[in-house]
Amino acid sequence: MDAISFQNVCKTFRKSTFTLDLPDLHIPEGYMTGFIGENGAGKTTAIKLMMNMLLPNQGNIRIFGKDVSEASVRAEIGYVGEEMGFPNGARLDSLIKMIRPFYPAWDQAEFSHITKRFGLTDLHQKYKDLSQGKRKQFALATALAHHPRLLLLDEPTANLDPLVRNEILTLLAERLEKGALTVLFSTHITSDLDKIADYLLFIHQGRILLQGGKDEILESHSIVKGSHELLTEESRSCFLDCQETEFGFRAVTSRIPETREILGREAVYEKALVEDIFLAYVKKGKDEWKS
Repeated sequence: MDAISFQNVCKTFRKSTFTLDLPDLHIPEGYMTGFIGENGAGKTTAIKLMMNMLLPNQGNIRIFGKDVSEASVRAEIGYVGEEMGFPNGARLDSLIKMIRPFYPAWDQAEFSHITKRFGLTDLHQKYKDLSQGKRKQFALATALAHHPRLLLLDEPTANLDPLVRNEILTLLAERLEKGALTVLFSTHITSDLDKIADYLLFIHQGRILLQGGKDEILESHSIVKGSHELLTEESRSCFLDCQETEFGFRAVTSRIPETREILGREAVYEKALVEDIFLAYVKKGKDEWKS
């Protein structure tokens, strides 16, 4: 079963030229999917549609086979965003009393376990007194405390120090290994996804550029380096993107066998990272949409 499915979904805004166009999007159950895009690419809009906080102009969205408008769907979703909207002056224990009634499956023992793990032992302190990292960790604890089937993360590690980011990523990896959880991880920090993502979605200007299993995407793309003499019309046609310097070129290709046949051993081939591939598709998309 798909955890999330979009069918013929389009979302426009009256005071903006931006359009989110997702005609056929399927996110598998039980895995972590990295949702990668620049700021303003449409990630947050898509997540708000999944949570029924926005309504599409057309199309339908389903969570575990149910329409997102069904009341039972909300109880199956955990959410962590860049800004959670918690009152700054509220104490942490007061916030829990506000949140808990919305989730019949709330597990206080699970919440306590996660907060203690993150060093959040004083729940009498005010939310405004937490560091940015501790705020994210508190939000994640509340999102996981009711054992959601789907966890939606909107830039959860943005502007966090490496230690806090690692603590969050480690907890997510452990929860995924236990099963019964699907994670959609929206981010522009692709290094996080190199570590723990199973699937990838690249979005740019409201459209999906590429989607698939992370391992398959990484294996089917390569960095190619070489001298200027190797750059011909034939070789350039194999590249998604090509950057030239005075010393030679560095390109990304999804046509590895053909590229090797043309360039042979005169070129150097290296494994591509998620960031390399994403930036290449964004550059290719921009060039195509300009023409």
